[in-house]
Amino acid sequence: MRVTTDFWVSALVRRVFAANGFAAVSRKGAAEAGTVLLVRRDRFGDAWLYVPAAQADYDEDRPTERLFAQVLQTQDEDEIQARIARELRFDSDLWIVELELDEAQLRELVSLTTP
Repeated sequence: MRVTTDFWVSALVRRVFAANGFAAVSRKGAAEAGTVLLVRRDRFGDAWLYVPAAQADYDEDRPTERLFAQVLQTQDEDEIQARIARELRFDSDLWIVELELDEAQLRELVSLTTP
């Protein structure tokens, strides 16, 4: 059984702070089953956008775990916002969580796959 998006995001934010990172929910979507986008930033100005992985990326052993794929790496904030705007046109119930931590820390907190 999958937990609600509201619960999952709250837990992620707490875990990021516990790992000495920073997290903020910049947009709340549907509490029960909203899609989550992760925007990870580093101190050098780079930003990465992670979206839910395609269903084909899931294996049968972990069908309830949320899996994310990196779709963008840039220093251009407009590029990140343009991609988020495209996602919002497709799904207006999505959540956007902004993170400041390195990739190794992120991999400890969420499951990532290659696109």
